[in-house]
Amino acid sequence: MSLFDLSLQELHNKLYAKELSVSDLVDASFTRIGEVDSKVQAFLALNEEDARSSAKQLDEQLGQGGSRGLLFGLPIGIKDNIVTEGITTTCASRFLSNYNPIYDATVVRKLKEAQTVTVGKLNMDEFAMGGSNENSAFHPTYNPWNLQHVPGGSSGGSAAAVAAGEVYFSLGSDTGGSIRQPAAYCGIVGMKPTYGLVSRYGLVAFASSLDQIGPLTKNVEDSAYLLQAISGYDPQDSTSANVDIPDYISSLTGDIKGLRIAVPKEYIGEGIDPAVKAKVLEALKVLEGLGAKWEEVSMPHTEYAVAAYYLLASSEASSNLARFDGVRYGVRSSDARNLLEVYQKSRSDGFGAEVKRRIMLGTYALSSGYYDAYYLKAQKVRTLIKQDFDQALADFDVIIGPTAPTTAFKIGEQTNDPLTMYLNDILTIPVNLAGLPAISVPCGLVEGLPVGLQVIGKALDEATILRVAHAFEQHTEHHKQRPQL
Repeated sequence: MSLFDLSLQELHNKLYAKELSVSDLVDASFTRIGEVDSKVQAFLALNEEDARSSAKQLDEQLGQGGSRGLLFGLPIGIKDNIVTEGITTTCASRFLSNYNPIYDATVVRKLKEAQTVTVGKLNMDEFAMGGSNENSAFHPTYNPWNLQHVPGGSSGGSAAAVAAGEVYFSLGSDTGGSIRQPAAYCGIVGMKPTYGLVSRYGLVAFASSLDQIGPLTKNVEDSAYLLQAISGYDPQDSTSANVDIPDYISSLTGDIKGLRIAVPKEYIGEGIDPAVKAKVLEALKVLEGLGAKWEEVSMPHTEYAVAAYYLLASSEASSNLARFDGVRYGVRSSDARNLLEVYQKSRSDGFGAEVKRRIMLGTYALSSGYYDAYYLKAQKVRTLIKQDFDQALADFDVIIGPTAPTTAFKIGEQTNDPLTMYLNDILTIPVNLAGLPAISVPCGLVEGLPVGLQVIGKALDEATILRVAHAFEQHTEHHKQRPQL
């Protein structure tokens, strides 16, 4: 049995009983990485020397007594678009292969204050653009449940590392489903908080009105603890929500009697794998047995979400990625003869195909003569999608459906068909457009691959979706299943 199969409370108790040290946990993490990461390839950079040094310091603190938080000493992996002082942050792009930040992102600082240990940086789709982790400039990541399949993206490395038992939990970022979809594919819990609840300071921007950092964990309780640690107002982030943060742990009561659930017919209709739909309906029966009631509703603008999202996200990416010009930081072309060539050759050499595709799409959508026809119209559709959610959540407590239309597809199966790849996010993208919180929890296996159940809540009502997900988890065994690597 791996140390990481123990619950957070069990690890905490063992640390305080001196049955276990922080160094033991860090050793277990690096041992596991040595055993399986050549197959999974979740990591881009390891922080071994600093991690072992931190573990020794924390063990000394533990010996001196005093109370410590539940996250104390736990090994964590960080997605490689979240900046970490002294550890390279590449966004899985050749452009930033030499970028060594001189500061920590706010979430990394908060985790250091909680005294976690950063084990390393996790692989991703380049600049978070992709849904399979095949767009990394360095190497793909493989799904621990079946190494011939993708782990999802863009936080594929973050999800695969937790599923494979390499770290206790990890951080990812979610722009259109990039935490929830890989969590579903890898059979773990992934949470996208309300936009603004968790600081984006130090997250390399892809689409600033959509990006959100969140936790990937083995179970819902761990997700609540990690969310508690990273949430809160940050004056360094102009979009940070200045709100009181509730005690998420106390919301995990298991009581959902009288809870009203909306199930959009668009989320279980055409395009959804029948086997995935069956697992979701089984999950709804479990929730019914706990006293909840569900009803089918319609969210008619769902079909336009993917088109609106890719126009908006690409437009924002076009603007955000303009800073990567070969002049200020990142890799500069060595054979440029003048300033214009520095820009052209650095960007041509540094960016991968998917990033270039989105920059070109976004630049076109924002260009004179096309702005009103594309970008402005997409913003109007975004408003209609948000109104669909507002209407449903006025009458119901949560919205539930599958996280993804299918289980994880095979490596290479969709790389030449970007449109099909984009459609895999049809069920997660609307949540980002509306800025709402959502969580994906495992709800079974189909042909040996995990299926995710998505619970969507009202803005800043993470407590309710955590309560629903936790209640479901307590009455099923899906979250206890582990891949056999």
